[in-house]
This record gives sequence, structure tokens and C-alpha cells, in this order.
Amino acid sequence: MQNNTITVQATILAPIAKVWEYYNTPEHIMNWNNASPDWHSPSAENDLRTGGSFKYRMEAKDGSAGFDFEGVFDLVKEPNILNYTIGDRRVEVSFKEIDGATEAKVIFEMEHENPEEMQRQGWQAILDNFKKYVENN
Repeated sequence: MQNNTITVQATILAPIAKVWEYYNTPEHIMNWNNASPDWHSPSAENDLRTGGSFKYRMEAKDGSAGFDFEGVFDLVKEPNILNYTIGDRRVEVSFKEIDGATEAKVIFEMEHENPEEMQRQGWQAILDNFKKYVENN
């Protein structure tokens, strides 16, 4: 990956099999894939295999904004690695089980439209929302 990457992490109090399932199953994705309570993911599709594609719709609940978060899986190695490309940027997701908990790490290439800190906060907020969803369901 290029040097202009950002890393976000979370330790999730759940076994790796559950973390993998909740991270990759559309009905779960729609419940956690947002950075703040005023956004949501009304739809999610993925073909979870190397070379498969995914598309998650992200929208403001008030209908004021929305976009498709979509890309292609470059490498899928259940339950540890999920690498994908969105546009011209690559993302590496890894899961590692440690004493019954799972360390989740996301490394992503920055885009050039928004400041670095804004990108870091947004991706961390989504990962934190994922952690909360997994631990409470």
C-alpha cells in the first residue's frame, strides 16, 4: 500500500467467527455501517470471495445526502483477511483472535477530498459502531 494510509483499530469482545460473520453479512452490515446515528445503510450486497464485488448504500436518515460505498474484494481469507479496492484506493482489514476477543484493524489509503483527521474520525466511528453492534447482539 502507499505511504498515505490511515489505520484504525478496535478490540471486540467476541470470538473471531462472530466478528467475521457480522462484518460481512448484509443484514448485519445494514445495522452497523454508519459513522453517526443520523446516517444508516438501507441496503448492502456482497459477493464475498476474491474477485467478488460489494455495494453498501449509505444515506443520511433525513434524505439530505447519500452515496454508494462499493468496490471489489482483492483477497478474502476467512476469518482473518479482507482486502478490497474502492475506486483507486485499497483497504486492508484484518482480524486476529486473542484470548476470546478479536482485534480488528483497518488500514486504508486516504482520499484527497477530505482532511486526514476527518477521514480517520469517520472510519474509526464506523469501526466503533461495529464493535458496539457485535458486542450487544
